[in-house]
Amino acid sequence: MITIGHGAGGRLTHSLVEKHFLPQFDNPALAEMGDAALLGDIAITTDGYVVTPRFFPGGDLGRLAVSGTVNDLVMSGAEPLGLTAGFILEEGLSLEELDRIVASMALTADQAGVQIVAGDTKVVPRGACDGIFITTSGVGRLECDFRPLPAKVKPGDAVIASGTLADHGMAVMACREGLPMQGDLMSDVAPLVGLVRCLRQSGVDIHAMRDPTRGGAAQSLVEIAGSAGVRIVLEEKWLPLSPAVTMACELLGVDPLCVANEGKFLAFVSEKEVGTALEALRTHPLGSNATTIGRVDEGDPGLELVTIVGTRRAIRMPRGELLPRIC
Repeated sequence: MITIGHGAGGRLTHSLVEKHFLPQFDNPALAEMGDAALLGDIAITTDGYVVTPRFFPGGDLGRLAVSGTVNDLVMSGAEPLGLTAGFILEEGLSLEELDRIVASMALTADQAGVQIVAGDTKVVPRGACDGIFITTSGVGRLECDFRPLPAKVKPGDAVIASGTLADHGMAVMACREGLPMQGDLMSDVAPLVGLVRCLRQSGVDIHAMRDPTRGGAAQSLVEIAGSAGVRIVLEEKWLPLSPAVTMACELLGVDPLCVANEGKFLAFVSEKEVGTALEALRTHPLGSNATTIGRVDEGDPGLELVTIVGTRRAIRMPRGELLPRIC
């Protein structure tokens, strides 16, 4: 019997979806494999959150559960309308801890301008889950003139990151493993509604957006390159990394491009509109470190990195979850 391994992620998760879920659930909305499914003028998304530890520098499981689902809606071009929340609680979970997580969810939802309007709670026997698992779903409204999609990405586009990369994953890992620099690492987990509004209000034509969560920027960009049939080229010298993240990645031998963010996004805009886009993003606190990280070229679909010394390295889908249980 073939079983699913612990920490399945990256290429393995992609394979599971393609081979075991899509054939059974096949339909046009699901086949798009976007951050959210588009049903006419409505976007809908769902995700499960199982982070360990549940409280980490810069955030917690509750803030993550709301931000992650809100951001998936926003990346599809939707204005969030409402969320639902499902809780799997392990017998013996502290009610004080539950209250902290729920309060954090309420605060984050308020910051995003959205309400949690329905939910479900199940209590399972001790040992049946790791304390608490949360699944959130979200519904958003789409405007007819704003549909950012990977298929719209084309040669001549610039790739923008709204801020420093790999913050969330490295903050969680440092906390989990007790790394000496953990005090300098903070998760970026946050709802991106306001930041995306700033970009939209600038009048820039946004071709596509994606929040680089599980699998990091590498997985997001490999998927977009495949969907659009383009070659994306990143410049290593342009990658925005905090000194603490750089140090932690070097210490652990981790590629920061494969590490999750939970409060940043990647955007594709025409090269001629880059200046306007960056100016708009930098007016918002969450976009103060926004920068260009690459471009879209002609060529075989894929992702490559131009290193600091000028060599080129192909980047492929991460083979597994480098940092399990981070979202």
